[in-house]
Amino acid sequence: MKTRIGILGLGGVGGYFGGLLAKAHTQSEAIEIVFIARGETQKAIVQNGLKIICSASSLSLGSDESEMIVFPNLVSNDPEEIGKLDYLICATKTYDIESSFLSIKNCITPKTIILPLYNGVDATERIEKLFPENTVLQGCVYIISMIVSPGVIRKIGPYEKLFFGSKTAPISKLNKLQSIFEKAAIESYIVDTIEETVWEKFIFISALASATSYLNQNIGAILNNAANKAIYISLLNEITSVAFAKGLALPNDIVVQTIVKLEKSPQDATSSMHRDLLAGRNTEVVSLTKYVVDQAVKFGVATPTYQMILEKLTRD
Repeated sequence: MKTRIGILGLGGVGGYFGGLLAKAHTQSEAIEIVFIARGETQKAIVQNGLKIICSASSLSLGSDESEMIVFPNLVSNDPEEIGKLDYLICATKTYDIESSFLSIKNCITPKTIILPLYNGVDATERIEKLFPENTVLQGCVYIISMIVSPGVIRKIGPYEKLFFGSKTAPISKLNKLQSIFEKAAIESYIVDTIEETVWEKFIFISALASATSYLNQNIGAILNNAANKAIYISLLNEITSVAFAKGLALPNDIVVQTIVKLEKSPQDATSSMHRDLLAGRNTEVVSLTKYVVDQAVKFGVATPTYQMILEKLTRD
């Protein structure tokens, strides 16, 4: 009987890693890859496949690009057609967690293993409230990728890593998923201290999303302007203080490590929240900015820069 893997959310993260899984396993006799999509995205992938464009280091078009087109075993948003899933990898926007899961609740059995790959840190807890009987892992990715148009994903730069783990799941289940990832050439790691790893990513993405959205600047404009960089570093110091107040065992030099990560990122790139803001779409400000402010209040930590940015982003 085939192992059935659903990909919920075909944006930059779900589309890219789902695409690698489809490329590796669609012809497999043991694994079936299901893209859960609707509307124009569903139509585009059914007709033309999912296109993934990889650029070496820049947003600009050039000869250093490569692309692939993949077809999963099934593209659908109909729970009856999708059927029961053994694994569900979810990467929608954080504001869609509850609605997207409830729309396919009949595809999730108590044995379905769920791997959230969101920008925020509260996804596992929110999913466990919906499906308390399920094994819900923790996970995060480092990648710069985005939707170009329905069914087309652009990934920028060489960096792509996926981390996942669980304090309660049997290691056999984690190893099986790791094997599936490895066969798809996904650089993935099972992490014992997954909560800290997820928070290290959250520190990176929360500060970046908040700074780029508030300043309306890309990564290069933040790093190369003293005033902008000072705001960014203030955000890093504040969110790190919240993490330490929660009792997380993060490296003492986490702020320096995070700045180094950003310096290695493409300078003309920005955060997904900033892109959504510029496009007039709903943003993840609740999960990426407000969550930090709320946790700071809970643990008695001062976060004046986060508070200032939250007030502007929610007011605008």
